[in-house]
Amino acid sequence: MSIFARFFAWLLAAAVTFATLGPPRLRPHFDLGQDGEHALAFVLVGLAFGLAYRNRRWTVAAATMILIGLLELVQFWAPGRHARLEDFVVDAGTACIGFALAAAADWVMTRFRASSALTS
Repeated sequence: MSIFARFFAWLLAAAVTFATLGPPRLRPHFDLGQDGEHALAFVLVGLAFGLAYRNRRWTVAAATMILIGLLELVQFWAPGRHARLEDFVVDAGTACIGFALAAAADWVMTRFRASSALTS
């Protein structure tokens, strides 16, 4: 499961990187507005990496924030793209929400397993 989760997390990160730096016409568009699209993408990134790297969640979350900042800065040199502080705030904030959701899912599963073990 861990190998699959890590593969999926990195695949998702690659897709988000392409969508961020690639030509705008090749980026998927949803009817969520720009901030909504960013929020959806990065909450999924946070959730995926939070589930893939359970034992190193704080370190991976910190690295994710740094990489989100770098991804935003690289847009200065990407044709047709623009770096904005608002995008960084939305991206980093929703990635943190994704990490929190992963932690909450772990907590619920731990409690469920513990209660199942007691009743067995």
